[in-house]
Amino acid sequence: MVVRVIFIVVATAAYLALAVLGWGGPQAFFSHPALAALAVVLFALAGVSMFAGGNLSSGEREDRGNRWVLIPLGLIGLLNGYLPAYTDRMELWVMDGNAVRWVGVVLFALGGALRLWPVFVLGERFSGLVAIQPGHTLVTTGVYSVIRHPSYLGLLVNALGWSLAFRSSIGVLLTAFLMPPIIARIGSEEALLHAQFGEAYQDYRARTARLIPGFY
Repeated sequence: MVVRVIFIVVATAAYLALAVLGWGGPQAFFSHPALAALAVVLFALAGVSMFAGGNLSSGEREDRGNRWVLIPLGLIGLLNGYLPAYTDRMELWVMDGNAVRWVGVVLFALGGALRLWPVFVLGERFSGLVAIQPGHTLVTTGVYSVIRHPSYLGLLVNALGWSLAFRSSIGVLLTAFLMPPIIARIGSEEALLHAQFGEAYQDYRARTARLIPGFY
């Protein structure tokens, strides 16, 4: 637990530091109300995540061929930490209006909550790898009764919110770049779950959406 807390605090502080650096330093960053609020939400989500489950275990069965997606997801995440803030400061490809920033803060909070919700629901069955964990069961209630991958939808909304908080068109583009590895990851997860749960998963998949009902 201690290692987990230290990792979350360090990773969160480092991510915020990228944005602060891109925006020209702490004084400039935290003097802006929307960006100060963004930082508060970031650390609030990090605090909540300390009490969630989840792991990086390969469990009883893993699709190791999907690990490559961690590289583009990580690289895009790092770029999105810095570039939106930098382009905001440089007035490069930015959107007009301060209201965009606050919309971004709200989306960042909502996306972060949706990202964490499934972790609380699944607990230790939630893995950063595509894997079947010990005692793995198929959850089809709550948010899972509507969409099969709420955590990935939360990740996308969260990333979009971060970009909008900096009025960054480049950040929005980076968020779009998250889609190919996420879609590849979804495909691998669904194949593994179908192999594990068979017809039960096939029936579940027939009545739910991957990410957005009526669209995908």
